[in-house]
Amino acid sequence: MSFFFPSAFYFMYFGALAFLMPYLALFYQNAGFSGTQIGLLTGIAPLITLVGAPFWTGIADSTQRHKTIMAFLIAAVISTVLLMSRSNKFYSLFGLVILFSFFGAPVASLADSATMSMLGENKHRYGQIRLWGAVGWGLVALLAGAVIQKLGLGWSFYGYAIGMSGTLLVGLGLRFPFAQAITPFKAGMKSLLSSKNWMLFLSMVLLAGIGIATINSYLFVYMDAIGMSRTLMGLALTISTLSEIPVMFFASRLLKRFNPRYLLLLALMVIGARLILYSVSSMPWQILLIQLLHGFTFPIIWVAGVSYAAEVAPEGLSATAQGMFGSTLMGVGAALGGLLGGLLLQRFEPPGMYLVVGLVLLTGGLLFSAGPVMDFIKEKSRSGA
Repeated sequence: MSFFFPSAFYFMYFGALAFLMPYLALFYQNAGFSGTQIGLLTGIAPLITLVGAPFWTGIADSTQRHKTIMAFLIAAVISTVLLMSRSNKFYSLFGLVILFSFFGAPVASLADSATMSMLGENKHRYGQIRLWGAVGWGLVALLAGAVIQKLGLGWSFYGYAIGMSGTLLVGLGLRFPFAQAITPFKAGMKSLLSSKNWMLFLSMVLLAGIGIATINSYLFVYMDAIGMSRTLMGLALTISTLSEIPVMFFASRLLKRFNPRYLLLLALMVIGARLILYSVSSMPWQILLIQLLHGFTFPIIWVAGVSYAAEVAPEGLSATAQGMFGSTLMGVGAALGGLLGGLLLQRFEPPGMYLVVGLVLLTGGLLFSAGPVMDFIKEKSRSGA
């Protein structure tokens, strides 16, 4: 029973996101915004996450009021998203997107901190809890596609608000870590930022975030351009999400066998390959098939990142470390991916955009592979000696 609330939280939270996030770029496009404006709207959101996530998680750790802060933040994003649904002017929507991102940035990181605390000695089971987020996303994505196809894009906002209301109620059952001796915030941040392994890991996360954002922000724009219906868009989300479930379920075995850096490197290379495959695919069935690769990207990155953040976090700064990981992936990386994608979309159209970003990720993955490959060779040499 102790795992019910975190499992239900992930189900509701990611189910709500499935109603909104994939359709935002399409909403902006239908509102008549240019490619540059769409790039700014999709790019500013994760950039604000970079500030919002560590800001709120830092306050939560220093005050030990994690649950109260999370409840306030969820209520704030519900209010903000309803205002967004009524806005069709660029500057007013731009301001609302900033507020939405600032309030929503730390919610997943706070939930991860609570989940790792509730798991106790069973932290390796995190993936089995987090997979309910994939189930929620996959099931709701199919429903969302059908609902939005029939009732219009406005329901992407209403569906999100309904889902987050359920998330707020379930979140009241989470238990957050309470530290008897809290590491001073400045000292803890200095310790994290001075760790070469942690900073290298975050650099890899950053590049992966760029690739993921390019896919998430513009895939539906591409699918719309080749004539795929809203229902097929929902099906594409369901397929990609279902591919997460087996990876999440066996995540504990992966973490026991491989260093998180190895797992992240694998995911980085798969993202690059996935982007290039999109660039040469123009048939609906091809897009749906490529979606299966999602299982080897985002879930591996998230499980590896949450596990490593929990491992390196100073006493009392668990939420802060999770916030740094989340803001790098969904903040800086997503901001750069959104902005770069918008600029490339306007210049090259979707296929060219995906090709360029895919090549960048594969090149970066090859450069990052030098360290992990050498470490692996050394480990094998020692074990064979």
